[in-house]
Amino acid sequence: MTKIILTTESGADLPQGVAEQHPIQVVPMHVIMDGKDYLDGSLPVEDIYEFYNQTKNIPSTTATNIHEYEQFFKDIQAKNPGCVIVHIGYTSKASSSFQNAVIATEELEDIFLIDALNVTGGLAAIVMYAVNLLEKETTIEPEELVEKIEYIVPKSRLAFVPGSLEFLKAGGRVSNIAYLGGALLKIKPCIELKDGKLVSTKKYRGKMSVVTEKLILEYFNQYNLDKEQLYLIYSIGLDETIKENVTDIAKENGFKNITWIQAGAMISTHAGPGGLGVAGIERE
Repeated sequence: MTKIILTTESGADLPQGVAEQHPIQVVPMHVIMDGKDYLDGSLPVEDIYEFYNQTKNIPSTTATNIHEYEQFFKDIQAKNPGCVIVHIGYTSKASSSFQNAVIATEELEDIFLIDALNVTGGLAAIVMYAVNLLEKETTIEPEELVEKIEYIVPKSRLAFVPGSLEFLKAGGRVSNIAYLGGALLKIKPCIELKDGKLVSTKKYRGKMSVVTEKLILEYFNQYNLDKEQLYLIYSIGLDETIKENVTDIAKENGFKNITWIQAGAMISTHAGPGGLGVAGIERE
């Protein structure tokens, strides 16, 4: 039986402990702050917010580079002779990371690369789908696993509302955020992944407690999601009462396994503090 090892980037924001409990290995992306290069995960998110408060600048984020990928995959293969690696990557539409992985593996064998066209909880949902599939079908062949993962990639849905627009404006990663205009800072946009791109799709007004409830209810009404698993993403600074309310709404809508994910440095650098997101896999 072929040993299959799943890999992904730190930008998946996998729940704490998941990589240790399952056959998943995570390669870090990078955060550049005050001229220093930090591996994602080594820099506390609070430091990013403090840096912004002091300088009104946000750090930049960079992809895992080609050399890092090559070494990462070679190390896995050296420690697991005969294994097959299935890499589920951060969307190629918002980072060069996936393309770097493609280049790094040109002369390597037994590695499948899947562009998840998603980030943070949306990427985590796909990775965890693969984890669960491997646990249920222990004899599944790599080609069949890859085919099933690729099938659900376009069914992974991610939406989030940032705590403020300041980080989004400074980062410039949302393709149509400019239409909101500087005078509309009281507006909270809903950011979704559309064809792998971060796009502002709706506008909300009001307090975060009201906005997050609208977001969750509209998300549940819009998509026919698999009730077996739901991922709720928060950036540090989100009020605990909001998290409790959102959890209650999810339970009332029949979701059985609700996992909270703290946004890591990659998404927090662009979304800022106090944001909320939701991700899941759409059913047929």
